Amino acid sequence: MSKDDATEKSLFEAPPLSEQERMVEAILFATAEPVSVAELNARLPHGSDAAEALRHLRNRYAGRGVNVVRVGDAWAIRTAADLGFLMQKETVETRKLSRAAIETLAIIAYHQPVTRAEIEEIRGVSVSRGTVDQLLEMEWVRFGRRRMTPGRPVTFVVTQDFLDHFGLESARDLPGLKELRSAGLLENRPPPGTLPQPGEGDVDAQEAPDTGQSELFED
Repeated sequence: MSKDDATEKSLFEAPPLSEQERMVEAILFATAEPVSVAELNARLPHGSDAAEALRHLRNRYAGRGVNVVRVGDAWAIRTAADLGFLMQKETVETRKLSRAAIETLAIIAYHQPVTRAEIEEIRGVSVSRGTVDQLLEMEWVRFGRRRMTPGRPVTFVVTQDFLDHFGLESARDLPGLKELRSAGLLENRPPPGTLPQPGEGDVDAQEAPDTGQSELFED
Protein backbone atom coordinates (compact mmCIF):
# COMPACT_ATOMS: atom_id res chain seq x y z
CA MET A 1 0.00 0.00 0.00
CA SER A 2 1.39 3.39 -1.02
CA LYS A 3 1.67 6.35 1.29
CA ASP A 4 -1.14 8.12 -0.58
CA ASP A 5 -3.45 5.09 -0.17
CA ALA A 6 -2.69 4.91 3.53
CA THR A 7 -3.43 8.61 3.93
CA GLU A 8 -6.74 8.31 2.05
CA LYS A 9 -7.80 5.31 4.17
CA SER A 10 -7.06 7.15 7.41
CA LEU A 11 -9.21 10.07 6.30
CA PHE A 12 -12.28 7.79 6.05
CA GLU A 13 -11.55 5.57 9.01
CA ALA A 14 -14.43 5.48 11.49
CA PRO A 15 -13.79 6.81 15.00
CA PRO A 16 -13.44 4.27 17.85
CA LEU A 17 -16.69 2.68 19.01
CA SER A 18 -16.43 4.46 22.37
CA GLU A 19 -16.37 7.78 20.52
CA GLN A 20 -19.34 6.74 18.40
CA GLU A 21 -21.24 5.98 21.62
CA ARG A 22 -20.49 9.49 22.90
CA MET A 23 -21.75 11.00 19.65
CA VAL A 24 -24.96 8.97 19.69
CA GLU A 25 -25.47 9.85 23.36
CA ALA A 26 -25.08 13.56 22.58
CA ILE A 27 -27.58 13.40 19.71
CA LEU A 28 -30.22 11.52 21.72
CA PHE A 29 -29.76 13.79 24.73
CA ALA A 30 -30.19 16.97 22.70
CA THR A 31 -33.11 15.76 20.57
CA ALA A 32 -36.64 15.77 22.00
CA GLU A 33 -38.00 13.44 19.32
CA PRO A 34 -36.83 9.81 18.88
CA VAL A 35 -34.10 9.40 16.25
CA SER A 36 -33.83 6.49 13.81
CA VAL A 37 -30.67 4.49 13.14
CA ALA A 38 -30.61 5.83 9.59
CA GLU A 39 -30.72 9.41 10.87
CA LEU A 40 -27.92 8.68 13.34
CA ASN A 41 -25.74 7.10 10.65
CA ALA A 42 -26.29 10.16 8.45
CA ARG A 43 -25.01 12.44 11.21
CA LEU A 44 -22.09 10.31 12.41
CA PRO A 45 -18.67 10.30 10.69
CA HIS A 46 -18.24 8.10 7.63
CA GLY A 47 -17.93 4.41 8.46
CA SER A 48 -19.66 4.62 11.86
CA ASP A 49 -22.10 1.93 13.00
CA ALA A 50 -24.96 3.61 14.85
CA ALA A 51 -26.75 0.33 15.56
CA GLU A 52 -23.70 -1.13 17.30
CA ALA A 53 -23.07 2.09 19.21
CA LEU A 54 -26.71 2.07 20.34
CA ARG A 55 -26.42 -1.50 21.57
CA HIS A 56 -23.46 -0.64 23.78
CA LEU A 57 -25.02 2.63 24.91
CA ARG A 58 -28.28 0.88 25.85
CA ASN A 59 -26.38 -1.65 27.96
CA ARG A 60 -24.39 1.12 29.65
CA TYR A 61 -27.60 2.92 30.64
CA ALA A 62 -29.39 -0.22 31.87
CA GLY A 63 -30.51 0.20 35.48
CA ARG A 64 -29.79 3.94 35.51
CA GLY A 65 -32.21 6.80 36.14
CA VAL A 66 -32.55 7.32 32.42
CA ASN A 67 -32.54 4.60 29.76
CA VAL A 68 -31.92 4.35 26.05
CA VAL A 69 -35.24 3.04 24.74
CA ARG A 70 -36.64 2.02 21.39
CA VAL A 71 -39.74 3.84 20.17
CA GLY A 72 -41.13 2.21 17.05
CA ASP A 73 -38.24 2.35 14.57
CA ALA A 74 -36.38 5.07 16.45
CA TRP A 75 -34.42 5.58 19.70
CA ALA A 76 -34.54 8.07 22.56
CA ILE A 77 -33.27 8.75 26.07
CA ARG A 78 -36.15 8.61 28.54
CA THR A 79 -36.67 8.53 32.31
CA ALA A 80 -36.67 4.98 33.69
CA ALA A 81 -40.23 3.67 33.81
CA ASP A 82 -40.13 2.93 37.56
CA LEU A 83 -39.12 6.54 38.31
CA GLY A 84 -41.92 8.16 36.35
CA PHE A 85 -43.75 9.09 39.57
CA LEU A 86 -41.00 11.61 40.32
CA MET A 87 -41.99 13.60 37.23
CA GLN A 88 -45.71 13.80 38.00
CA LYS A 89 -45.57 17.36 39.30
CA GLU A 90 -43.88 18.51 36.12
CA THR A 91 -46.49 16.87 33.89
CA VAL A 92 -49.18 19.25 32.64
CA GLU A 93 -52.34 17.86 31.08
CA THR A 94 -53.13 20.33 28.32
CA ARG A 95 -56.06 18.48 26.77
CA LYS A 96 -58.41 15.88 28.13
CA LEU A 97 -59.71 13.28 25.74
CA SER A 98 -63.44 12.66 25.59
CA ARG A 99 -64.81 9.20 26.28
CA ALA A 100 -65.52 8.79 22.57
CA ALA A 101 -61.94 9.73 21.68
CA ILE A 102 -60.49 7.32 24.26
CA GLU A 103 -62.58 4.44 22.95
CA THR A 104 -61.74 5.27 19.34
CA LEU A 105 -58.02 5.53 20.14
CA ALA A 106 -58.08 2.21 21.96
CA ILE A 107 -59.78 0.47 19.05
CA ILE A 108 -57.24 1.85 16.59
CA ALA A 109 -54.33 0.82 18.80
CA TYR A 110 -55.56 -2.75 19.23
CA HIS A 111 -57.03 -3.39 15.80
CA GLN A 112 -54.79 -1.35 13.48
CA PRO A 113 -54.98 -0.94 10.59
CA VAL A 114 -58.70 -0.33 11.05
CA THR A 115 -61.29 1.55 8.98
CA ARG A 116 -63.83 4.00 10.28
CA ALA A 117 -66.67 1.55 9.57
CA GLU A 118 -64.88 -1.11 11.61
CA ILE A 119 -64.40 1.33 14.50
CA GLU A 120 -68.12 2.09 14.45
CA GLU A 121 -68.99 -1.62 14.36
CA ILE A 122 -66.84 -2.30 17.43
CA ARG A 123 -68.05 0.73 19.38
CA GLY A 124 -71.67 0.25 18.38
CA VAL A 125 -72.08 3.97 17.70
CA SER A 126 -71.18 6.36 14.91
CA VAL A 127 -67.77 8.04 15.09
CA SER A 128 -68.09 11.78 14.68
CA ARG A 129 -65.74 13.85 12.59
CA GLY A 130 -64.69 15.81 15.70
CA THR A 131 -63.53 12.66 17.49
CA VAL A 132 -61.26 11.57 14.65
CA ASP A 133 -59.98 15.11 14.04
CA GLN A 134 -58.96 15.43 17.68
CA LEU A 135 -56.80 12.32 17.51
CA LEU A 136 -55.27 13.41 14.20
CA GLU A 137 -54.48 16.89 15.55
CA MET A 138 -52.76 15.36 18.59
CA GLU A 139 -50.70 13.28 16.14
CA TRP A 140 -51.49 10.09 18.05
CA VAL A 141 -53.27 8.67 15.02
CA ARG A 142 -52.51 8.93 11.31
CA PHE A 143 -53.97 7.68 8.05
CA GLY A 144 -52.81 4.25 6.94
CA ARG A 145 -53.16 2.51 3.60
CA ARG A 146 -56.49 2.24 1.87
CA ARG A 147 -58.21 -1.15 1.87
CA MET A 148 -58.47 -2.86 -1.50
CA THR A 149 -62.22 -3.26 -1.03
CA PRO A 150 -65.20 -1.42 -2.58
CA GLY A 151 -64.88 2.27 -1.89
CA ARG A 152 -61.21 1.82 -0.92
CA PRO A 153 -61.77 3.04 2.68
CA VAL A 154 -58.77 4.56 4.42
CA THR A 155 -57.41 2.89 7.54
CA PHE A 156 -56.10 4.40 10.77
CA VAL A 157 -52.97 3.45 12.73
CA VAL A 158 -51.27 4.86 15.83
CA THR A 159 -48.18 7.03 15.45
CA GLN A 160 -44.70 7.03 16.90
CA ASP A 161 -45.78 9.98 19.07
CA PHE A 162 -48.45 7.75 20.62
CA LEU A 163 -45.88 5.04 21.39
CA ASP A 164 -43.45 7.59 22.81
CA HIS A 165 -46.09 9.19 25.05
CA PHE A 166 -47.02 5.86 26.64
CA GLY A 167 -43.46 4.49 26.74
CA LEU A 168 -44.11 1.67 24.29
CA GLU A 169 -41.60 0.13 21.94
CA SER A 170 -44.38 -1.02 19.63
CA ALA A 171 -48.15 -1.56 19.64
CA ARG A 172 -47.46 -5.19 20.62
CA ASP A 173 -46.50 -3.91 24.09
CA LEU A 174 -50.04 -2.69 24.83
CA PRO A 175 -51.87 -4.41 27.71
CA GLY A 176 -54.33 -7.15 26.85
CA LEU A 177 -57.89 -6.47 25.72
CA LYS A 178 -59.16 -7.97 28.97
CA GLU A 179 -57.28 -5.29 30.93
CA LEU A 180 -58.62 -2.64 28.59
CA ARG A 181 -62.22 -3.68 29.14
CA SER A 182 -61.70 -3.94 32.90
CA ALA A 183 -60.64 -0.29 32.81
CA GLY A 184 -64.02 0.60 31.29
CA LEU A 185 -63.02 0.78 27.63
CA LEU A 186 -64.45 -1.14 24.69
CA GLU A 187 -67.54 -2.01 26.69
CA ASN A 188 -70.01 -0.95 24.00
CA ARG A 189 -69.43 -3.87 21.60
CA PRO A 190 -72.73 -4.40 19.73
CA PRO A 191 -74.47 -7.73 19.27
CA PRO A 192 -73.35 -9.55 16.11
CA GLY A 193 -75.06 -8.23 12.97
CA THR A 194 -76.18 -4.89 14.39
CA LEU A 195 -75.12 -1.65 12.73
CA PRO A 196 -74.70 1.74 14.45
CA GLN A 197 -77.01 4.62 13.68
CA PRO A 198 -75.37 7.91 12.61
CA GLY A 199 -74.58 10.06 15.63
CA GLU A 200 -76.16 7.64 18.08
CA GLY A 201 -74.41 7.46 21.44
CA ASP A 202 -71.38 9.61 20.50
CA VAL A 203 -71.54 12.87 22.46
CA ASP A 204 -69.08 14.45 20.02
CA ALA A 205 -71.59 14.00 17.21
CA GLN A 206 -73.76 16.71 18.74
CA GLU A 207 -70.94 19.25 18.50
CA ALA A 208 -69.51 18.11 15.15
CA PRO A 209 -72.18 16.40 13.00
CA ASP A 210 -70.87 13.61 10.84
CA THR A 211 -70.64 14.90 7.27
CA GLY A 212 -69.66 11.66 5.61
CA GLN A 213 -66.54 9.67 5.09
CA SER A 214 -65.67 11.43 1.82
CA GLU A 215 -64.81 14.68 3.62
CA LEU A 216 -62.38 12.96 5.96
CA PHE A 217 -60.62 10.62 3.61
CA GLU A 218 -59.12 12.07 0.49
CA ASP A 219 -56.65 10.50 -1.91
